[in-house]
Amino acid sequence: MTTADDVMDALVRTTFEVAGVLTRIGGEHDLSLTQLRVLGILRDRRARVTDLATYLGLDKSTMSGLIDRAQRRGLLTRGKNPEDGRVVEVYMTPAGLELAQRVEDDIRRALAPATDRLDPEQLDRLVSLLDTVFARSSRTDAVPQVTRPLR
Repeated sequence: MTTADDVMDALVRTTFEVAGVLTRIGGEHDLSLTQLRVLGILRDRRARVTDLATYLGLDKSTMSGLIDRAQRRGLLTRGKNPEDGRVVEVYMTPAGLELAQRVEDDIRRALAPATDRLDPEQLDRLVSLLDTVFARSSRTDAVPQVTRPLR
């Protein structure tokens, strides 16, 4: 019978494995794990700096610094919200989107040996179980759920 310790161990091992892949691939593209997370969040949306900071558990000043560095690299930019011109949002540039796609392809290739062992039904079950286990808390409501690392 599976115990709570078995579940915890499996989750921690999985986290270490995936974090290792993300860290290695991020490093190959001169991106930290946090920068990868920002690209993942912004791949298909715009967001306020304060919302990104809340979602990632960072101070607003730290988040602003991350965005400034990504902006200098040409990956992100700031602009007014099209519906409320008083609100400034951050979003990806074409260069940022292109880099995000390359990183996503690299991540997919790196994780393929593990995920290719599962048949389609097992993959569906895995996604469903992980979605249930990691249901969003109120802390993460500031930014819509990210369903893939990058896109």
